[in-house]
Amino acid sequence: MADAWLHRLALTTAGTTLFLLFVGALVTSKGAGLAVPDWPTTFGHNMFLFPWAGMVGGVFYEHSHRLVASGVGFLTLVLAVLLWLKEPRAWVRWLGTAALLLVTVQGVVGGLRVVWLEQDFAIVHAALAQAFFGLIVAMALFTSRSWSEARPRQSGGDGTMFQWFCLTTTLLIYAQSLLGAVIRHTGTAVALHVLMALVVAVQTGLLVLKALQLGGRAPVFKTLSLSLGLLLMLQLALGTGSYAARFMAFGAAWQPGLIVAVTAGHVVTGALMFALSLSMTLWAFRLLGVGRLPVVDGVVSERATA
Repeated sequence: MADAWLHRLALTTAGTTLFLLFVGALVTSKGAGLAVPDWPTTFGHNMFLFPWAGMVGGVFYEHSHRLVASGVGFLTLVLAVLLWLKEPRAWVRWLGTAALLLVTVQGVVGGLRVVWLEQDFAIVHAALAQAFFGLIVAMALFTSRSWSEARPRQSGGDGTMFQWFCLTTTLLIYAQSLLGAVIRHTGTAVALHVLMALVVAVQTGLLVLKALQLGGRAPVFKTLSLSLGLLLMLQLALGTGSYAARFMAFGAAWQPGLIVAVTAGHVVTGALMFALSLSMTLWAFRLLGVGRLPVVDGVVSERATA
């Protein structure tokens, strides 16, 4: 039986992580990544005791990023501990521990990027951020009552194909987010990012159509696919705007606030697409293609689905 409070905590952690991605995108868009030159202190102060009077300009964005990141780390720690105390599934408990380790590494990499002035660390930092967000989204799903009560059903080859189609889409979206990080921090790989955007758009569009066809078997596919389709259209618009703002002449006439909003929105929308595609992938493997699992009286056994 799912624990409602564990699920709420996982959802809160996921939502806070999404906000952290937004704040991180603001830091990059504002060019404030090195506004605070030391770590883990802030201008020699304890991070949590830094005076609010000093929160001006780029320092406001960078220090706020550190504070929100600390909040995400604390929530992840609490989640990991409570999972070991209350979660009966060992694999979920270990996923909570993995999330704690990942967020710790993420924080250290972000700090070393400041201390060592290493540009590649910024890209690794972004890659780990998306991976951590995906893991926390999965944790929120695994601790939900709907996941616990779901019962897989017999499915033919189309179910298995759909599973791998979902997984491929998720990996492509993640790879696209990495290319986006490369562009934001180095200004290179623009052509590859644009080409990958076309690939992701086609792949995601096909996934939406396939998911809608399976909506009769599980309503969750219809809900997720429609949301993913809407996000895809928004992301294409934001991506076009981000490209124009940075690489086209007329983009220079845009207001700075508009440019920041478009680029930060592009990052967050990409993260949401990744989360929805990942959720659809997990549901596909949960609900479809269970011919290899033991079935008792037409119902998949609890041991097989736990």
